[in-house]
Amino acid sequence: MTRAPKLTVLHLVANRWWTGSADPVIQLLSGLSGRGHRVLLGLIRGDRFEAKARQAGIEPLAGLSLEVRFHPGRVGGDVRRLRALVRTEVVDVVHTHHSHDHWLGAAARGRAVLLRTFHNRRAVRSDWPSAWLYRRTDVLVAVSREIEDRCRALGLRGPVHRTAGVVDVERFAGPVDGVAVRAGLGAGAGPLVGCVARLAAGRGHELLIRGFALLTAEWPSAQLVLVGKGEARAQIAGLVGDLGLGGRVILAGYRDGDLPDVVGALDVFVLLQAGSDESCRAALEAMAAGCPVVAGRVAGLADSVIHGTTGLLLDGGEPGDVAAALRTLLADSPAARAMGAAGRARARERFGPERHAADMEAVYLEAIARRGRTS
Repeated sequence: MTRAPKLTVLHLVANRWWTGSADPVIQLLSGLSGRGHRVLLGLIRGDRFEAKARQAGIEPLAGLSLEVRFHPGRVGGDVRRLRALVRTEVVDVVHTHHSHDHWLGAAARGRAVLLRTFHNRRAVRSDWPSAWLYRRTDVLVAVSREIEDRCRALGLRGPVHRTAGVVDVERFAGPVDGVAVRAGLGAGAGPLVGCVARLAAGRGHELLIRGFALLTAEWPSAQLVLVGKGEARAQIAGLVGDLGLGGRVILAGYRDGDLPDVVGALDVFVLLQAGSDESCRAALEAMAAGCPVVAGRVAGLADSVIHGTTGLLLDGGEPGDVAAALRTLLADSPAARAMGAAGRARARERFGPERHAADMEAVYLEAIARRGRTS
Protein backbone atom coordinates (compact mmCIF):
# COMPACT_ATOMS: atom_id res chain seq x y z
CA MET A 1 0.00 0.00 0.00
CA THR A 2 1.44 3.37 -1.06
CA ARG A 3 1.73 5.86 1.78
CA ALA A 4 0.65 9.42 1.15
CA PRO A 5 3.55 11.89 0.98
CA LYS A 6 4.00 14.10 4.01
CA LEU A 7 2.92 17.65 3.32
CA THR A 8 3.60 21.04 4.85
CA VAL A 9 0.24 22.76 5.16
CA LEU A 10 -0.20 26.42 6.07
CA HIS A 11 -3.60 27.49 7.37
CA LEU A 12 -4.42 31.20 7.41
CA VAL A 13 -7.39 32.28 9.53
CA ALA A 14 -8.20 36.00 9.87
CA ASN A 15 -10.06 35.33 13.11
CA ARG A 16 -9.28 35.87 16.78
CA TRP A 17 -12.52 34.66 18.35
CA TRP A 18 -13.46 31.19 19.54
CA THR A 19 -16.29 30.94 17.04
CA GLY A 20 -16.99 30.16 13.39
CA SER A 21 -13.87 28.80 11.74
CA ALA A 22 -11.77 28.46 14.91
CA ASP A 23 -12.58 25.00 16.27
CA PRO A 24 -12.97 23.29 12.87
CA VAL A 25 -9.49 24.55 11.94
CA ILE A 26 -7.95 23.28 15.16
CA GLN A 27 -9.62 19.88 14.74
CA LEU A 28 -8.38 19.65 11.14
CA LEU A 29 -4.82 20.62 12.06
CA SER A 30 -4.82 18.07 14.89
CA GLY A 31 -6.01 15.39 12.48
CA LEU A 32 -3.45 16.32 9.83
CA SER A 33 -0.68 16.31 12.41
CA GLY A 34 -1.81 12.87 13.54
CA ARG A 35 -1.44 11.67 9.95
CA GLY A 36 2.18 12.83 9.89
CA HIS A 37 1.79 16.14 8.07
CA ARG A 38 3.51 19.33 9.19
CA VAL A 39 0.99 22.04 10.02
CA LEU A 40 1.49 25.80 10.35
CA LEU A 41 -1.19 28.19 11.62
CA GLY A 42 -1.52 31.92 11.11
CA LEU A 43 -4.29 33.65 13.07
CA ILE A 44 -5.06 36.97 14.72
CA ARG A 45 -3.32 36.72 18.05
CA GLY A 46 -4.36 37.98 21.43
CA ASP A 47 -7.61 36.16 22.21
CA ARG A 48 -9.18 32.75 22.85
CA PHE A 49 -8.47 31.29 19.41
CA GLU A 50 -4.76 31.64 20.08
CA ALA A 51 -5.13 30.20 23.59
CA LYS A 52 -7.15 27.22 22.31
CA ALA A 53 -4.61 26.54 19.57
CA ARG A 54 -1.86 26.37 22.17
CA GLN A 55 -3.95 24.05 24.33
CA ALA A 56 -4.14 21.74 21.31
CA GLY A 57 -0.35 21.81 20.96
CA ILE A 58 -0.31 24.17 17.97
CA GLU A 59 1.97 27.19 18.25
CA PRO A 60 0.60 30.03 16.08
CA LEU A 61 3.03 31.77 13.76
CA ALA A 62 4.63 34.92 15.07
CA GLY A 63 5.01 38.14 13.11
CA LEU A 64 1.65 38.11 11.29
CA SER A 65 -1.14 40.63 11.70
CA LEU A 66 -3.99 39.22 9.54
CA GLU A 67 -6.12 42.13 10.78
CA VAL A 68 -9.06 42.66 8.45
CA ARG A 69 -9.09 46.47 8.71
CA PHE A 70 -7.09 47.67 5.76
CA HIS A 71 -3.72 49.13 6.64
CA PRO A 72 -1.18 49.18 3.79
CA GLY A 73 1.79 48.67 6.10
CA ARG A 74 0.32 45.64 7.85
CA VAL A 75 -0.97 44.07 4.63
CA GLY A 76 2.37 44.56 2.90
CA GLY A 77 4.22 43.16 5.88
CA ASP A 78 1.98 40.10 5.97
CA VAL A 79 2.49 39.42 2.26
CA ARG A 80 6.28 39.70 2.57
CA ARG A 81 6.37 37.49 5.67
CA LEU A 82 4.11 34.88 4.07
CA ARG A 83 6.06 34.78 0.81
CA ALA A 84 9.27 34.17 2.74
CA LEU A 85 7.53 31.55 4.90
CA VAL A 86 6.10 29.65 1.91
CA ARG A 87 9.52 29.62 0.29
CA THR A 88 11.74 28.76 3.28
CA GLU A 89 9.34 26.21 4.82
CA VAL A 90 8.62 24.65 1.41
CA VAL A 91 4.87 24.91 1.93
CA ASP A 92 2.83 22.53 -0.24
CA VAL A 93 -0.66 23.83 0.59
CA VAL A 94 -1.97 27.25 1.60
CA HIS A 95 -5.43 26.72 3.06
CA THR A 96 -7.46 29.88 3.76
CA HIS A 97 -10.75 30.43 5.58
CA HIS A 98 -11.87 34.07 5.22
CA SER A 99 -11.83 36.70 2.50
CA HIS A 100 -8.89 38.70 3.91
CA ASP A 101 -6.60 35.71 4.44
CA HIS A 102 -7.69 34.33 1.06
CA TRP A 103 -6.31 37.43 -0.68
CA LEU A 104 -3.13 37.24 1.40
CA GLY A 105 -2.71 33.56 0.57
CA ALA A 106 -3.20 34.23 -3.13
CA ALA A 107 -0.53 36.93 -3.06
CA ALA A 108 1.98 34.77 -1.17
CA ARG A 109 1.32 31.22 -2.41
CA GLY A 110 4.32 30.82 -4.70
CA ARG A 111 4.16 27.29 -6.12
CA ALA A 112 1.88 25.98 -3.35
CA VAL A 113 -1.72 25.01 -4.08
CA LEU A 114 -4.37 27.38 -2.73
CA LEU A 115 -7.62 26.33 -1.06
CA ARG A 116 -10.47 28.31 0.49
CA THR A 117 -13.02 26.91 2.90
CA PHE A 118 -16.35 28.73 3.05
CA HIS A 119 -17.73 28.32 6.57
CA ASN A 120 -21.01 30.09 5.80
CA ARG A 121 -23.07 30.91 2.74
CA ARG A 122 -22.79 34.69 2.99
CA ALA A 123 -19.00 34.41 2.67
CA VAL A 124 -19.40 33.36 -0.99
CA ARG A 125 -19.40 36.75 -2.67
CA SER A 126 -20.64 37.59 -6.15
CA ASP A 127 -18.63 40.76 -6.83
CA TRP A 128 -16.05 40.82 -9.61
CA PRO A 129 -12.82 40.85 -7.53
CA SER A 130 -14.00 37.86 -5.51
CA ALA A 131 -15.01 35.89 -8.61
CA TRP A 132 -11.57 36.60 -10.07
CA LEU A 133 -9.94 35.31 -6.88
CA TYR A 134 -12.08 32.17 -6.80
CA ARG A 135 -11.10 31.28 -10.37
CA ARG A 136 -7.44 31.41 -9.36
CA THR A 137 -7.94 29.15 -6.37
CA ASP A 138 -7.22 25.46 -6.83
CA VAL A 139 -10.10 24.16 -4.68
CA LEU A 140 -13.10 25.77 -3.00
CA VAL A 141 -14.37 23.85 0.02
CA ALA A 142 -18.00 24.10 1.21
CA VAL A 143 -19.10 22.90 4.64
CA SER A 144 -22.75 22.54 3.62
CA ARG A 145 -24.82 21.71 0.56
CA GLU A 146 -26.27 25.24 0.55
CA ILE A 147 -22.78 26.73 0.28
CA GLU A 148 -21.89 24.33 -2.52
CA ASP A 149 -25.11 25.24 -4.34
CA ARG A 150 -24.30 28.94 -4.05
CA CYS A 151 -20.85 28.35 -5.52
CA ARG A 152 -22.43 26.52 -8.45
CA ALA A 153 -25.12 29.20 -8.89
CA LEU A 154 -22.41 31.84 -9.27
CA GLY A 155 -20.95 29.83 -12.14
CA LEU A 156 -17.72 28.85 -10.40
CA ARG A 157 -16.36 26.14 -12.66
CA GLY A 158 -13.32 25.12 -10.68
CA PRO A 159 -13.27 22.20 -8.25
CA VAL A 160 -15.77 22.63 -5.40
CA HIS A 161 -15.47 20.05 -2.66
CA ARG A 162 -18.16 19.60 -0.01
CA THR A 163 -16.89 18.30 3.28
CA ALA A 164 -18.62 17.04 6.40
CA GLY A 165 -18.21 18.92 9.65
CA VAL A 166 -15.64 17.98 12.25
CA VAL A 167 -15.87 17.71 16.02
CA ASP A 168 -13.76 16.48 18.92
CA VAL A 169 -15.76 13.27 19.25
CA GLU A 170 -13.80 11.88 22.18
CA ARG A 171 -14.34 15.00 24.28
CA PHE A 172 -18.12 14.50 24.14
CA ALA A 173 -18.20 10.71 24.31
CA GLY A 174 -17.38 10.25 28.00
CA PRO A 175 -19.74 9.19 30.79
CA VAL A 176 -21.82 11.93 32.42
CA ASP A 177 -23.20 12.22 35.96
CA GLY A 178 -26.59 13.52 34.93
CA VAL A 179 -27.82 14.00 38.49
CA ALA A 180 -24.86 16.21 39.38
CA VAL A 181 -25.16 18.20 36.14
CA ARG A 182 -28.85 18.84 36.72
CA ALA A 183 -28.17 19.94 40.27
CA GLY A 184 -25.54 22.37 39.04
CA LEU A 185 -27.97 23.82 36.51
CA GLY A 186 -30.79 24.04 39.00
CA ALA A 187 -32.85 21.60 36.94
CA GLY A 188 -35.26 19.01 38.27
CA ALA A 189 -35.68 15.35 37.42
CA GLY A 190 -38.10 15.90 34.52
CA PRO A 191 -37.26 15.86 30.82
CA LEU A 192 -34.41 18.20 29.92
CA VAL A 193 -34.32 19.86 26.50
CA GLY A 194 -31.33 21.97 25.53
CA CYS A 195 -29.78 24.19 22.89
CA VAL A 196 -26.21 25.51 22.50
CA ALA A 197 -26.07 28.63 20.34
CA ARG A 198 -25.12 32.27 20.56
CA LEU A 199 -28.00 34.34 21.94
CA ALA A 200 -28.48 36.41 18.82
CA ALA A 201 -31.15 37.23 16.28
CA GLY A 202 -31.75 34.55 13.69
CA ARG A 203 -30.59 31.60 15.80
CA GLY A 204 -34.06 30.13 16.37
CA HIS A 205 -34.40 30.79 20.10
CA GLU A 206 -37.82 32.43 19.89
CA LEU A 207 -39.24 29.56 17.84
CA LEU A 208 -37.76 27.01 20.25
CA ILE A 209 -39.12 28.80 23.33
CA ARG A 210 -42.59 29.15 21.86
CA GLY A 211 -42.59 25.50 20.83
CA PHE A 212 -41.41 24.48 24.29
CA ALA A 213 -44.22 26.54 25.83
CA LEU A 214 -46.74 24.43 23.92
CA LEU A 215 -45.04 21.26 25.13
CA THR A 216 -45.33 22.17 28.81
CA ALA A 217 -49.11 21.72 28.73
CA GLU A 218 -48.47 17.96 28.46
CA TRP A 219 -45.05 17.85 30.12
CA PRO A 220 -45.22 20.30 33.04
CA SER A 221 -42.01 18.92 34.55
CA ALA A 222 -39.96 19.52 31.39
CA GLN A 223 -37.26 22.19 31.42
CA LEU A 224 -35.34 23.96 28.68
CA VAL A 225 -31.64 24.86 29.00
CA LEU A 226 -30.24 27.57 26.74
CA VAL A 227 -26.44 27.56 26.69
CA GLY A 228 -24.72 30.62 25.24
CA LYS A 229 -24.17 34.32 25.56
CA GLY A 230 -24.96 37.19 23.25
CA GLU A 231 -26.67 40.46 22.60
CA ALA A 232 -30.19 38.98 22.54
CA ARG A 233 -30.08 37.65 26.11
CA ALA A 234 -32.36 40.39 27.48
CA GLN A 235 -34.94 39.89 24.74
CA ILE A 236 -34.90 36.13 25.26
CA ALA A 237 -35.30 36.53 29.01
CA GLY A 238 -38.20 38.91 28.37
CA LEU A 239 -39.94 36.39 26.13
CA VAL A 240 -39.48 33.67 28.75
CA GLY A 241 -41.12 35.92 31.31
CA ASP A 242 -43.96 36.94 29.01
CA LEU A 243 -44.80 33.28 28.36
CA GLY A 244 -44.76 32.43 32.08
CA LEU A 245 -41.79 30.07 31.70
CA GLY A 246 -39.55 31.63 34.34
CA GLY A 247 -39.21 28.41 36.32
CA ARG A 248 -38.90 26.19 33.28
CA VAL A 249 -36.28 27.88 31.08
CA ILE A 250 -32.69 28.06 32.34
CA LEU A 251 -30.35 30.62 30.80
CA ALA A 252 -27.13 28.77 31.56
CA GLY A 253 -24.71 31.29 30.03
CA TYR A 254 -21.52 30.45 28.21
CA ARG A 255 -20.01 27.06 29.11
CA ASP A 256 -16.63 25.73 28.14
CA GLY A 257 -14.98 23.16 30.39
CA ASP A 258 -18.23 21.48 31.43
CA LEU A 259 -20.02 21.74 28.08
CA PRO A 260 -19.72 17.98 27.33
CA ASP A 261 -21.37 17.22 30.68
CA VAL A 262 -24.21 19.67 30.09
CA VAL A 263 -24.90 18.34 26.59
CA GLY A 264 -24.59 14.74 27.76
CA ALA A 265 -27.22 15.31 30.46
CA LEU A 266 -29.89 16.41 27.96
CA ASP A 267 -32.76 14.20 26.85
CA VAL A 268 -33.16 16.10 23.56
CA PHE A 269 -30.91 18.63 21.83
CA VAL A 270 -32.43 21.28 19.56
CA LEU A 271 -30.77 23.49 16.93
CA LEU A 272 -33.06 25.27 14.50
CA GLN A 273 -30.73 27.70 12.72
CA ALA A 274 -27.06 27.91 11.82
CA GLY A 275 -24.60 30.54 12.98
CA SER A 276 -21.24 31.63 11.59
CA ASP A 277 -20.19 27.97 11.17
CA GLU A 278 -22.73 26.28 8.90
CA SER A 279 -21.39 22.82 9.63
CA CYS A 280 -23.36 23.40 12.89
CA ARG A 281 -20.76 22.01 15.26
CA ALA A 282 -23.10 22.15 18.28
CA ALA A 283 -25.37 19.53 16.74
CA LEU A 284 -22.40 17.30 15.93
CA GLU A 285 -21.26 17.60 19.55
CA ALA A 286 -24.73 16.57 20.71
CA MET A 287 -24.61 13.55 18.44
CA ALA A 288 -21.17 12.62 19.80
CA ALA A 289 -22.66 12.86 23.30
CA GLY A 290 -25.38 10.37 22.35
CA CYS A 291 -28.23 12.89 22.37
CA PRO A 292 -31.08 12.77 19.81
CA VAL A 293 -31.24 15.99 17.79
CA VAL A 294 -34.21 18.05 16.64
CA ALA A 295 -32.95 20.32 13.87
CA GLY A 296 -34.10 22.70 11.20
CA ARG A 297 -33.51 21.46 7.67
CA VAL A 298 -30.90 24.17 7.07
CA ALA A 299 -27.16 24.44 6.38
CA GLY A 300 -25.13 21.38 7.44
CA LEU A 301 -27.95 20.10 9.67
CA ALA A 302 -29.81 18.76 6.66
CA ASP A 303 -26.91 16.40 5.91
CA SER A 304 -25.63 15.67 9.42
CA VAL A 305 -28.89 14.61 11.05
CA ILE A 306 -30.61 11.58 9.53
CA HIS A 307 -34.34 12.03 9.97
CA GLY A 308 -35.85 9.20 11.98
CA THR A 309 -32.45 7.64 12.69
CA THR A 310 -30.33 10.14 14.64
CA GLY A 311 -33.05 12.69 15.29
CA LEU A 312 -35.83 14.63 13.61
CA LEU A 313 -35.56 17.29 10.90
CA LEU A 314 -38.20 20.01 10.75
CA ASP A 315 -39.56 21.28 7.46
CA GLY A 316 -41.98 23.69 9.11
CA GLY A 317 -41.11 26.82 11.03
CA GLU A 318 -44.00 27.01 13.47
CA PRO A 319 -43.96 26.48 17.25
CA GLY A 320 -46.34 23.56 16.79
CA ASP A 321 -43.76 21.77 14.64
CA VAL A 322 -41.15 22.10 17.38
CA ALA A 323 -43.57 20.95 20.07
CA ALA A 324 -44.61 17.93 18.00
CA ALA A 325 -41.00 16.83 17.48
CA LEU A 326 -40.18 17.19 21.16
CA ARG A 327 -43.37 15.34 22.09
CA THR A 328 -42.45 12.46 19.77
CA LEU A 329 -39.06 11.95 21.39
CA LEU A 330 -40.10 12.46 25.00
CA ALA A 331 -43.07 10.10 24.65
CA ASP A 332 -40.89 7.22 23.42
CA SER A 333 -37.72 7.07 25.52
CA PRO A 334 -36.42 3.79 23.98
CA ALA A 335 -36.69 5.25 20.48
CA ALA A 336 -35.02 8.48 21.59
CA ARG A 337 -32.16 6.56 23.20
CA ALA A 338 -31.74 4.50 20.02
CA MET A 339 -31.51 7.72 18.00
CA GLY A 340 -28.91 9.05 20.44
CA ALA A 341 -26.84 5.87 20.09
CA ALA A 342 -27.12 6.02 16.30
CA GLY A 343 -26.03 9.66 16.39
CA ARG A 344 -23.00 8.81 18.49
CA ALA A 345 -22.00 6.06 16.06
CA ARG A 346 -22.46 8.41 13.10
CA ALA A 347 -20.39 11.13 14.76
CA ARG A 348 -17.58 8.69 15.49
CA GLU A 349 -17.61 7.28 11.95
CA ARG A 350 -18.07 10.50 9.99
CA PHE A 351 -17.26 13.64 11.99
CA GLY A 352 -14.06 12.86 13.89
CA PRO A 353 -10.77 14.71 13.21
CA GLU A 354 -9.15 11.61 11.73
CA ARG A 355 -11.86 11.15 9.09
CA HIS A 356 -11.93 14.86 8.30
CA ALA A 357 -8.14 15.04 7.95
CA ALA A 358 -8.08 12.01 5.64
CA ASP A 359 -10.75 13.62 3.47
CA MET A 360 -8.86 16.90 3.23
CA GLU A 361 -5.57 15.11 2.64
CA ALA A 362 -7.09 13.51 -0.45
CA VAL A 363 -8.25 16.93 -1.65
CA TYR A 364 -4.77 18.40 -1.11
CA LEU A 365 -3.06 15.60 -3.01
CA GLU A 366 -5.46 15.79 -5.93
CA ALA A 367 -4.97 19.58 -6.13
CA ILE A 368 -1.21 19.16 -6.07
CA ALA A 369 -1.35 16.52 -8.81
CA ARG A 370 -3.69 18.63 -10.94
CA ARG A 371 -1.50 21.71 -10.55
CA GLY A 372 1.53 19.64 -11.54
CA ARG A 373 -0.23 18.45 -14.70
CA THR A 374 -1.16 21.98 -15.77
CA SER A 375 2.02 23.86 -14.83
